[in-house]
Amino acid sequence: MAPVKNGVVVAENTVQVTSRAIMRHKVTANHEEPGLDIIEYMQGVGQRAKQAAQILANADTKAKNDALLRIADALLERADWLKSENAKDLAAGREKGLDAAMLDRLTLNDKTIAGMAEGVRQVATLADPIGTITDLNYRPSGIQVGKMRVPLGVVGIIYESRPNVTVDAAALCLKSGNATILRGGSEAIHSNQAIAACVRDGLEAAGLPAAGVQVVETTDRAAVGELLRMSQYVDVIVPRGGKGLIERVSAESRIPVIKHLDGICHVYIDDQGDLDKAIKVAINAKTHRYGVCNAMETLLVAESIAGQVLPALAEQYTAKGVELRGCAKTCAILPACTPASEEDWSAEYLAPILSIRIVPDMAAAIVHINHYGSHHTDAIITENYTRARAFLREVDSSSVMVNASTRFADGFEYGLGAEIGISTDKIHARGPVGLEGLTSQKYIVLGDGHIRQ
Repeated sequence: MAPVKNGVVVAENTVQVTSRAIMRHKVTANHEEPGLDIIEYMQGVGQRAKQAAQILANADTKAKNDALLRIADALLERADWLKSENAKDLAAGREKGLDAAMLDRLTLNDKTIAGMAEGVRQVATLADPIGTITDLNYRPSGIQVGKMRVPLGVVGIIYESRPNVTVDAAALCLKSGNATILRGGSEAIHSNQAIAACVRDGLEAAGLPAAGVQVVETTDRAAVGELLRMSQYVDVIVPRGGKGLIERVSAESRIPVIKHLDGICHVYIDDQGDLDKAIKVAINAKTHRYGVCNAMETLLVAESIAGQVLPALAEQYTAKGVELRGCAKTCAILPACTPASEEDWSAEYLAPILSIRIVPDMAAAIVHINHYGSHHTDAIITENYTRARAFLREVDSSSVMVNASTRFADGFEYGLGAEIGISTDKIHARGPVGLEGLTSQKYIVLGDGHIRQ
């Protein structure tokens, strides 16, 4: 009979590998054979993930959806246990002096657990992209050539603090036929392992390999370095966290990375924009939430209408406690505004701070965005169709918007159901990465005994 761990039935080989890895970890702590345990442990994780990926790639939609629904049920059934494990992380976090915002992101309660379960159920309702055939056309030779959507294989995800990322990532990777290796932050180790147990149980109950979703069980930072080198097992890396984490992953990885470093988002108010719309969008884009990558960090305003719109905006920003930093022309209109430095134009504040620049026209706004922006999300407020089309075409960002808040740059809002992150790269996936972003395509050829003449 399979052993029980934390009230959850788990595969015997998983328990054996984990116990050996933990035992060897103690050897490393005593400075004997440093690194040997981490390498061997991570290699085992990679091997199991590769084997599981072959099974998941061929799993039918019903089996994947069954696993997802069972995972959702397990999260709700074990809510009390999840909260008790989370309490250990919260206690350790308070001892380490984590700030209130970090502790809030770390916390699991009935509402967040219910939200996690609902998110998994939503993924189950999404169309399965795997096996979809598109662009099927006859060639003059008589063969048919098309493309079939296939999984990437093994997805390694490195993230910080938020335990809900564990189940979100697991659900998306599972539905898209990928195995995944998850390495969460040390501050959430107990919470992540508890969630992983629910995921494993759901996979096994649906007849799928538990190794399809593995959470790295050591907090040793060397595990991250080893994961980034395992190109023989891992097909893509997705970092989710602060700029320091993403820069490290990008610099060290031997595996392709789906990432974005900064969310330096802009809203440009055109002189042919509706000012009521402009005020509504500019307020929402900045103040809806501050610490998110799709919040506006720089507001650009056409010079001819700056005197009309900026005082009204400043009044609302000030009421919400937003610090304003502006160019010389902005400060002339808003005397309470702090002069902006050159660094402000390329700053991702993630805070109630906004830089404002008055520009001559849309062309100047586009130059500013493409120079200082991070290619994440940028918007124009205009009623001029021709200008809107030009802005959409010329701004080099993963999401470009007309008369809408940058806060819509989100997988759920785009109808993707969820996202594993937002990519500002130009190859493979760009923008919010949902199920389709976790797949690739291969060419297929259909013939009937055709030979090349």
